Amino acid sequence: MIKKQFMMLIAIGLIAMSLSCGQEPSSISVSDTKAHKIDSLVGLYADYDGFNGSVLVAHEGTVVFKKGYGLANRSWEIPNTPETKFQIASLSKPFTATLIMQLVAESKLDLHEPISTYLPDFDNQYAEFITTHHLLTHSAGLSRDFNNTSQSNRPKDIIRDIAAMPMDFQPGDKFEYSNAGYDILGYLVETVTGLTYEEALQERIFDPAGMESSGYFRNRPIIKNMASGYYKGFGDYFNIELSNKSTAYASGGLYATVEDLFLFNQSLHDGTLLSEEQLKVMFDKQIPDSGYGGYYGYGWELLEKPIGNMGKLIETVGHSGAIDGFCSLYTYIPSSDTTIIFLNNTRRAFLNSMTTAIAGILYDEPYDFPKMPLAKFLTETIDQNGIEAGISFFKMNRDNTDYYLSEQELIVAGYRYLEEGQARIAANVFELSIDAFPDKDNPYDSYAEALMALGRNQEAIENYKKSLELNPNNRNAVEMLKKLEKL
Repeated sequence: MIKKQFMMLIAIGLIAMSLSCGQEPSSISVSDTKAHKIDSLVGLYADYDGFNGSVLVAHEGTVVFKKGYGLANRSWEIPNTPETKFQIASLSKPFTATLIMQLVAESKLDLHEPISTYLPDFDNQYAEFITTHHLLTHSAGLSRDFNNTSQSNRPKDIIRDIAAMPMDFQPGDKFEYSNAGYDILGYLVETVTGLTYEEALQERIFDPAGMESSGYFRNRPIIKNMASGYYKGFGDYFNIELSNKSTAYASGGLYATVEDLFLFNQSLHDGTLLSEEQLKVMFDKQIPDSGYGGYYGYGWELLEKPIGNMGKLIETVGHSGAIDGFCSLYTYIPSSDTTIIFLNNTRRAFLNSMTTAIAGILYDEPYDFPKMPLAKFLTETIDQNGIEAGISFFKMNRDNTDYYLSEQELIVAGYRYLEEGQARIAANVFELSIDAFPDKDNPYDSYAEALMALGRNQEAIENYKKSLELNPNNRNAVEMLKKLEKL
């Protein structure tokens, strides 16, 4: 893998040399060079299991790169493409906020009126104090999520459950991210327009923007070109539990393609969806977001993000999203009309790292290639050459700066062997995790489980006790020690 990374860097250098030596612009343009660098970068992340999805990059208003990586459906080996549809999770929030701002522009909603004005059936004692502004800025005092008692996807049932929630703080006191608040906004849209949330999206955003590959996700209908969502174990992928995710509603219930999200971006900025004045209000820094070190506007995260690896920062507008089997990241840089969109059909991916590097490419700043996951190549070595070769590989490379070492990835790698009935190999991997992370409780807990599988119960007891010493709240260790004491 190091050789492959080195060869990619050579290829990029050769293209740059050809340009400096008088290569005709019509043959290889600057945008072609940037596209090649982006492809090389994202391709490495995909090779290292750090990305499985689609990307679109536009610079100065023009698309310079778009491509899919990995598989949309692993059972049928269908590849991801720019036309693949993904659940976008909380990246749905800017769409909900856009609907709200359209209604404000039409004088059908007032940002600072209490929501009881529009939702008289919202049975909560704070309804007279919570405003649309509070909901848009995650400052209404509502918890992040709500208890869906009926497991219903009907908006009225969702709102009833949200209304029954206790408040976490007084409306307006601070920022506290809340999916529940954006679900209320979706219900506001329905109440004021007389349309369902889905219909309002179609009529007010998707149709005007020309977004023909986006919609409100429901699990049961067949959606053409829809990616399947996966959990990624270690080198292995597993289907997510199939259930109706439309309960995400207005806080995270949409699906889209990278191409459609770029159309949304263009339609926001050319006046199709909102006036320049309304857009400015949406992008204003409404409230500090201490969790991200930036601000939140109306449905948008307003952050200074790095360009490459030299510490330079630039103002961005965007949003991220994550739901079972999917994650997303949309970043817009107003000063250069740059858009970087990632959609991924596993729960986690290195979307922020790739965005930072791509910004470096676009601005001609130095950037980092991904480091190689040591746990991944450890398991590959074990599978190909045996556990002793794997241990030698690990010890030789644990301090190699070309690799990164993750406690969680080592633990997952060990459990892979444990689940396959290879407890001895699992125990060896967990020993390596203890050696690498001696002050963490999880490696000892996991090693103890492998020792139990090998019948080495006294050693298991010692390791469970060590895990408890490091983390007195490890309930699994407590339960397992009780079980072992009875043997």
